[in-house]
Amino acid sequence: MSKIKYLSVFILAFTAYISFTNFGVWTYLPIIFSFGFLPILELFFKPNAKNSDLEEKKELKKDSYFNAVLFATVPIQLGLLIFFLFSIQDNLSTFEFIGRVVSLGVLCGILGINVGHELGHRTNRFQQFLGEILLLTSLETHFLPYHNSGHHYNVATPRDPATARKGELVFVFWFRSQIGSYFQAWQIEKNKLQKNGQHFFSFSNRMIVYTFAQLGLLLTIYFTFNLKTMMAFLAASVFGILMLETVNYIEHYGLLRILKENGNYERVKPYHSWNSNHIIGRSMLFELSRHSDHHYKASKHYQLLDALPNSPQMITGYPGMMLLALIPPLWFKIMHKQLEEFKATS
Repeated sequence: MSKIKYLSVFILAFTAYISFTNFGVWTYLPIIFSFGFLPILELFFKPNAKNSDLEEKKELKKDSYFNAVLFATVPIQLGLLIFFLFSIQDNLSTFEFIGRVVSLGVLCGILGINVGHELGHRTNRFQQFLGEILLLTSLETHFLPYHNSGHHYNVATPRDPATARKGELVFVFWFRSQIGSYFQAWQIEKNKLQKNGQHFFSFSNRMIVYTFAQLGLLLTIYFTFNLKTMMAFLAASVFGILMLETVNYIEHYGLLRILKENGNYERVKPYHSWNSNHIIGRSMLFELSRHSDHHYKASKHYQLLDALPNSPQMITGYPGMMLLALIPPLWFKIMHKQLEEFKATS
């Protein structure tokens, strides 16, 4: 499969097209594909922990293909969003209406937020801008300042709202993480502006720019279409955000860094993130599931991420783990055992 495997994300885009052009159960095809077909398919493939060697990584780093795949998601996400806004005008049953909303929600979570996350880590301003556009389509623009300057510094500590505590319900975590990260994003921008001698109430404040952009998008949809369409897009965005928060939940569940005597936490290590080498989830999510290495060195592009030997391992890929998180008794039983086994061997 090599690098071709990353094109698999466009299968999801195609399922969304089918959803927006068909009726009945077909309107649910993206979620059936993502959380029905993929978790089952994942069970038939063994985890692949193979890493590229140094020479291969030099070639991978120079290969523009990997950026091109990411860049291609931007017009596709924008095009499917516009297509959705028109498709929701069809004479739909409630069942079909919900199906199309959920379908856009899956796109918001995977193409919008996940690819926006990858591009948001880039130092190139144009690439970061593309990430901002994708996050805007999911109404999750505060993710960028919070994630890069908050989550990556405070992960696996009580200071980080996006680190799930042992025994915490995912449904409670959704709200704690989303609300906490939003307010942290404002604080991060405030601190940054003060440090640079800039005014809080200015367009140097990314959170102000992002807020106007999101309100502008919602109002544009409202005046171009109607309130129903705007609310449908808002609901789809919320679904995508809940997908993000479920991913956040599984990525660091129950893992904590040690607080040193000097009041600082130990450096982020590979064992502060759950890792998954299951190939389906890796391919569809641009190696997000090699999360231990992502946190160990956040500047690494997705195609360069490694499977680190001293990282805790998930029992399956992200799609299956997300479903498991929605069944708390089963999640706690499995993950608490995983936690204990990892602690015993580390």
